[in-house]
Amino acid sequence: MTQTPVRTSTRATDTGPIVLSGLRRGWEPLAKQALVTALVAGAAAASAALPTWLLISNATSMWAGVGLGVLLLAVTALMTRWTALARIEIIVPLADFVAVGLLRFGTGDSRSVFLAIVILPLIWIAAGPGRWRVLAPLLATCVTLLLPLILQPGHGLPVSEIVRLVITLTVFGAAAAVINELSRTSLQQLRRSQRSRRVAEAEVTQAALVQQSLQPADGKGLSPTVRVAGVCVPARTVGGDFYDWYPTPDGGTALILGDVMGKGVGAGMIAAAVRTVIRSNLGNPDPASAFQLTSIGLSTGTTTMTSAQFTTCFHGRVSADGNLRWADAGHGLTLLRHHTGGSEFLRSQHLPLGVGTEWASASIELLPGDSVISVSDGVLDLFGGDLRSIDRYQAFIDDRNDIDHIVTDITALADAGDRLDDVTVLAMTWGTTRND
Repeated sequence: MTQTPVRTSTRATDTGPIVLSGLRRGWEPLAKQALVTALVAGAAAASAALPTWLLISNATSMWAGVGLGVLLLAVTALMTRWTALARIEIIVPLADFVAVGLLRFGTGDSRSVFLAIVILPLIWIAAGPGRWRVLAPLLATCVTLLLPLILQPGHGLPVSEIVRLVITLTVFGAAAAVINELSRTSLQQLRRSQRSRRVAEAEVTQAALVQQSLQPADGKGLSPTVRVAGVCVPARTVGGDFYDWYPTPDGGTALILGDVMGKGVGAGMIAAAVRTVIRSNLGNPDPASAFQLTSIGLSTGTTTMTSAQFTTCFHGRVSADGNLRWADAGHGLTLLRHHTGGSEFLRSQHLPLGVGTEWASASIELLPGDSVISVSDGVLDLFGGDLRSIDRYQAFIDDRNDIDHIVTDITALADAGDRLDDVTVLAMTWGTTRND
């Protein structure tokens, strides 16, 4: 019994971004602290190199600020290796206010030009979730400005310094509030987007399951003289290709392969609709009539479901005595492989569903061992996708005398590289006894 491998594409779109975002979160504190440390160390080095331009009032305090910045850089480096340390990340930017305060005290105190560095840890803190992140950097800024009172007891606080403190807190407080609000709004939008994405992914997954359930599982129920094989490898989770086989009331076998223009859920919905309508014509032995009913059944008045995404389709009916009656709606990719070797295309001049309005059937007598192989145009991409690809594909079929090998080898080609289009194969051999 020929098995039917129904395939769906698998992509690392669920775990990949999560892992990458986790790595980014691990490296972000290090990158932020590297910038702060570089500015503090650069300020100290510039002051030491240009003493006539940049004042040094307390070298010990200045280099202590640099040392603290380097220590905090080492802590953030450890965070990239031990994620448990990420819980104390907030301590790093808070300590940066002390490092900047030491630098400021050592480079002229109120005359220092390096106070603006505190804007970096302020942004770092305020960009996180929670309103407390507005108050925390303000209190830390107070520590930066009032640090001289701790380092130098008895150090007075002139009126100008009090005014500087009020203005600085006002400006930095406004900046922290704006940054925190923008961060909160962005986070809300991100969460809404993630919820929408999860809903969409669930719907796509459900659509893929429905599409898989519509594919034939095996050849049970068909005539014992018919062997079938098929595969559908979508380019996305849901594809626009479909294939089907089923027994007919007269003891024969019906075959369908269709290719909806486009990919994704929209194409998959039309594929399911076309398949269903064609199947509903089970009692009519004329395949062309199924296309007529499909065109009528999908019509919605001024527009049709298939007009926006037309469908090419092959539909054949194999009688118990081996007569193949078939109709082709703009597909043209069905081969009759003779048991003696060689093959020929079963083609017609009829247009696809959604474009054409009339279709006619043709018939041919099959000999025992003859096979019918129909594929979607995504298969031609596996053979180069150029003008010679159809010749390469036909030669590929001629070299294989068993439909199982044909389906297996095309599946292997599809799995070997990235697919830009759905890959679907439907194959049938008549006149050989099947072992169930």
